Amino acid sequence: MRTVTAAFMLTLALVCSESALAQHTTQHQSDGQAGSSYAALASRTVKALSDEQISDLRAAKGMGLALAAELNGYPGPLHVLQLADQLSLTPSQRAEMQRQVDDMKRDARALGEEVIALETELDRQFSSRTITPASLDDVTGRIGQKQAALRSAHLKYHLSTVNTLGPDQVEHYNGLRGYNGTQEGHSRVKP
Repeated sequence: MRTVTAAFMLTLALVCSESALAQHTTQHQSDGQAGSSYAALASRTVKALSDEQISDLRAAKGMGLALAAELNGYPGPLHVLQLADQLSLTPSQRAEMQRQVDDMKRDARALGEEVIALETELDRQFSSRTITPASLDDVTGRIGQKQAALRSAHLKYHLSTVNTLGPDQVEHYNGLRGYNGTQEGHSRVKP
């Protein structure tokens, strides 16, 4: 049974991959584009990051980095502040949420700048043809560490937030955000 299931999953993955590739190729052919779909990206300042990604990193935007927390019933401090009146936050809760937002933005901005700098370094090494296997491992390893730290910086404030709110506020938050009917367990997070 496992062999049949594994074979089915492999076949499904291949069909989906081929379908996505065909759709991607058709899209570019119908756009009249020849060559690589990456050609338009060649003029980017940092090849691996769009202007929007750079802007989001500098602005400490969430970029979906905390979805594991948010969609599992751990509110984020920024959204809690945005819903402060509906959640009946106390003055001390408001102050705590603002402190968390400020701290998160400070941490995330600094880490975002480090990610941009490291991606710029990787790009520079490739463009100057000075990249080596050792320098590739080094810079991509550091990029990975900074990206992990950035994600953690966003996620840890969701942990702090759920500990600042009461259980009814967490449940109400999830309802206001539309999560209570979409996944089991959101309102079961206990501060």
